[in-house]
Amino acid sequence: MSHKVHPFSFRLGITRDWKSRWFNLKQYQKFLKEDVTIREYLWNKLKKISVDVVDIERSGNMIKIIIRTARPGLLIGRGGSGIEQLQKDIEKFVYKIRKEKPPVEKKGAKKDQHGAPKVMVKIEVEEIKNPDSHALIVAQNIADQIEKRIAFRRAMKEAIAKAKQQRDVKGIKVKMSGRLGGSEIARTEWLADGKIPLQTLRSDVDYGFTEAFCTYGKVGIKVWIYKGEVFGGKKENK
Repeated sequence: MSHKVHPFSFRLGITRDWKSRWFNLKQYQKFLKEDVTIREYLWNKLKKISVDVVDIERSGNMIKIIIRTARPGLLIGRGGSGIEQLQKDIEKFVYKIRKEKPPVEKKGAKKDQHGAPKVMVKIEVEEIKNPDSHALIVAQNIADQIEKRIAFRRAMKEAIAKAKQQRDVKGIKVKMSGRLGGSEIARTEWLADGKIPLQTLRSDVDYGFTEAFCTYGKVGIKVWIYKGEVFGGKKENK
C-alpha cells in the first residue's frame, strides 16, 4: 500500500505557509473548528467566482479573511456593497457557530448584553492575474465543463494546453475518477505534460481538488501544477 500525502502539508515551512495564521493555546480547538467551518461556508457561497485560497488571520476579536480570486469584481460588487454584505453574513455565521446571540448595538458600547466581546470581520480581496497557473481554479474550470456535458478528455486537454502557455508552469498533471462519460463502471483517467517532481521538497507544486456533480454521479478532479524549484525563498528561473 502506498502512503499518500497532501502536496501542501508536505511542504509546510519549506515552500508553503499556513492558511490559518494565529496563536492561541486556550482556544485552539474552538478557533480551528471555526476556521474550517468558515472556509466551507465561503467555498459554497463563492463557488462560481474562481476562488483559489482563503487565508485566515486573527488578532483579539478581529477575524481577517484574505480571499484570492480570479474574479474580484464579482465579489466586491458596486461600491464595495458585496464585501460589506459578505462581512455581515460571516459575522452572523460566527455567532451561529459559537451559539451566541449577536450583540445589541448601542452608542459607545463595545460589548453585548452578555458581556461577550463583539466579533469583527475584515475581508481583503486579492486578484489572481494568471488563473490558468493555479491548480484549484483549473480543476474548477474542468468541473464546470464536465457538468455541461463536455467530453472529459477534451476538457483535460484544453486545461493542460492553457496551463502550458503560462511562463511559470513547468509541468501539469490532471487526474479524473468516477463514471467518466456516463459509463456503468467507474475508472480513473489521467493526462500529464512536462515534469511533476512530487517527492522533491524544494519544488513548488500547486495542488487542487474538486468534484463535478453530474446526473450519473460525482466525478473527482485532481490537478498538480509544477512551477519550478525554490532556493532560499527565491524561485529558480530557467
